[in-house]
Amino acid sequence: MKILITGGAGFVGSSLAIALKTNYPDYQVYALDNLKRRGSELNLSRLKKAGVEFVHGDIRNKEDFDSIPAVDTVIEASAEPSVLAGLDGTPDYLINTNLVGTVNCLNYAFKHKAGFIFLSTSRVYPIKTIETLNFVEEETRFALSDEQPVAGVSSKGIAEDFPLNGARSLYGTTKLASELIIQEYNEFYNLKTVINRCGVITGPWQMGKVDQGVMVLWIAKHYFEQQLGYFGYGGTGKQIRDMLHVADLYNLIDWQLHNLDKVNGEILNAGGGLQSSASLQELTKICQEVTGKTIPIKVVPENRTADIRLYVTDNTRVTELTGWEPKIGIRQIVEEITAWLAEHEEDLAPILK
Repeated sequence: MKILITGGAGFVGSSLAIALKTNYPDYQVYALDNLKRRGSELNLSRLKKAGVEFVHGDIRNKEDFDSIPAVDTVIEASAEPSVLAGLDGTPDYLINTNLVGTVNCLNYAFKHKAGFIFLSTSRVYPIKTIETLNFVEEETRFALSDEQPVAGVSSKGIAEDFPLNGARSLYGTTKLASELIIQEYNEFYNLKTVINRCGVITGPWQMGKVDQGVMVLWIAKHYFEQQLGYFGYGGTGKQIRDMLHVADLYNLIDWQLHNLDKVNGEILNAGGGLQSSASLQELTKICQEVTGKTIPIKVVPENRTADIRLYVTDNTRVTELTGWEPKIGIRQIVEEITAWLAEHEEDLAPILK
C-alpha cells in the first residue's frame, strides 16, 4: 500500500506516519509538510529513521503534489489548528490552508482514485449551542446532563447529530466547509471517504500552545515550573475536555485504512470520551502528582474569545461501526508526555518553556 499523509511533519501526521511504517514496513508512506509550525523540524529525523519519505511542500500549492507518485490512500492531517486563527481579521492563511488546501488534496486523491481519510474537528459544533447546554457543577468539574434542549447530546457527550447552525470559529468553519466538499466528492466523484471529528488529540511530540495542544502546554508548564492560569467560567478551572492519545487515534485510522468500504461516506465523532476526560483543575492535580512540582496558577474569571465550558465526545457511533474505542486514560497520557519532556528537554525547552 502507498499512503500520502499531509501535514506529515506535524504532531498528528508524523505520529501516524511513523506508526504506519513501523507496523507495515512494506508500505510506502509519504509525508508532505511545509514545516511552518515551530517544532515540526524536529520530526524530520524521526520520519527518516522510520523510513518515511518526506516531501517539503504546501497543500495550498497544487503544483506541490506533482512530484508525489500515485498512492492508494490520502490521510488529510494538515491544518492551521488554532481556534483563534483568523479572528484578528487576517483569515487568509487559515482559509487557504484548511479549505483550499483540502480541495487540492481531494483533487490529488481523485486523480489517483485514492481513498480519503479526513481529520476534522469537534470545533465544527457551534459555540453558542454548546454554551447553552444543561450541565451540573460538580466539586472539580462541569458535567453534561442527560436532559438537553437539543438533539445529539447527553451525559455521555456530543454525538454526530448535534445541531450545526451558528458560529463556531473561523477554524471550525473551514473544517466544516471541507467536510461539505468531501461529501460532494464522495457522492458525485465516487471518491471513498471517511471524516473523523476529533476532540483534543494529544501525546508526545505535540508542541502545545494556549490555543492548540493545551494538554502538552499544561504538563510542560508544570515540568519547567512556569505560571499557568484558569481563564474564564469564574476562574475555577472546572471547564472540561476529553483527551485522545494519538496512539488511540492511530488504531482507528489503521482500521479505516484497511476497511474503508465499511465506513465509506461516514462522518464519525472520535475522541477520548468521558472515561478519558479531565477538567483543568483535575489535570493540574495529576500534573502535580506525576511531575512532583506545584506551580502558581492565576485566576482570570472573564471568558476568552471562542472558548467553551465543556466538550466530551460521544463515541457510540464510531464504536458501533468499527469496534474501536480509546484505551489510554488521562494519567497515562500525563506520564508519557512527562517522560518525553525529560528525555528531550534540551530540544523542547526553547519551544515549550
